[in-house]
Amino acid sequence: MARLAEGDAIPGARFVDPNVLARIGKLDLLARTVVDGFINGLHRAPYFGASIDFAEHRGYVPGDDIRRVDWRLYARTDKYFVKQYEADTNTNFSVLLDVSKSMGFSSGGISKLEYASYLAACLAYLAHRQRDRVGIITFDNDIVNYVPVSAKHFNVVLHTLDRARPERPGNLSGPVSKMAEHFKRRSVLALISDFYEEPEAILEAVKPLRFRGNDLLIFHVLDPAELDFPYDDASSFQDLESGEQIPVVPESLADQYRALLKEHTTALAAKFSEHRVDYTLLNTSQPLDYALFSYLSNRERLMRVR
Repeated sequence: MARLAEGDAIPGARFVDPNVLARIGKLDLLARTVVDGFINGLHRAPYFGASIDFAEHRGYVPGDDIRRVDWRLYARTDKYFVKQYEADTNTNFSVLLDVSKSMGFSSGGISKLEYASYLAACLAYLAHRQRDRVGIITFDNDIVNYVPVSAKHFNVVLHTLDRARPERPGNLSGPVSKMAEHFKRRSVLALISDFYEEPEAILEAVKPLRFRGNDLLIFHVLDPAELDFPYDDASSFQDLESGEQIPVVPESLADQYRALLKEHTTALAAKFSEHRVDYTLLNTSQPLDYALFSYLSNRERLMRVR
C-alpha cells in the first residue's frame, strides 16, 4: 500500500486546492471530486482496509465487487461468498464541527468554516463509501444541530454543512459535555475547530469524548494570516467572538504573536499526544490532501489495533 510522508503533496493535488473547491457549488460533488482524486493520486484501493487481515465470509449480494468473491469456497460449496476484512466492519463516524463566530474569519481566501465544511464533507464521504454510519454535530456555545449516525444520513450531513453559519460566540466545554452523551457506543469522532482556548481547557473539554473509548481526531483549522501575522500598518483588530476592538502596532507585536501561536500549537500537539489523540494543524490556503492522508493513516492504524 502506498505511503506518503506528512506534508507531502500528492499527484493531482490541484483538484483539492480550497480556492478551486470554492467554485464547486454542491458539497456532494466537491467531496467526490476531492476524495476520488486523492485516492487515485495515492494509487490506493477505494477502501481503507483493502490490505487488512481477513475477518469472515458473508453471502454474495448483487452489487458486491466480484473481485472479493472466494472462488475456492465456491468450488467446494457451489455458493457465492464474499471475503470480508476487519476494516469492512461498520463503524460509527461523526463530525463535530465548530461553527462559532471566529470560524467565519478569512484574510482573503475562503473562511475557516468553509474550509472546515469542505473537510467535513470529504471525511463523511470517505466514511460513507467505507459503509460506515455517518453523523454530525455542529456547535458554538451550545449544540446547534445534531444528526445521529446512520447509514442513510450522508446527504443529511451535507445539508447540515450547507446550512452552517458562524453566528454566535463559542466554547468547547459546554457543548462537548453534552455531545459525550450521544456517543455511548465506540465511535470515530473528527473534531474540527480553531481552538481559541487554553490548551489545558481544550484537553479537559474533550476528555469526556476520549474516555468513553472513542477514537478522537483533532483538526485545528487556522487562516494563513493567523499563522503568519503578515500585517504592517497600525490598526484596530476585532475579536470575532466578543466584538471587542483592540488597537495594535503589528511591527512590535508580530514576533511575539508568532512565538505565542507556536507555543499554543506545540502545547496542543503535546497534550493530545499524551492522551493518544491524533492532532493535525491545517492552513486554509493549503490543499486538503494532508488532512485526508492524516485521517486515512489513522483509520488504517486503528483497524490494525482492533
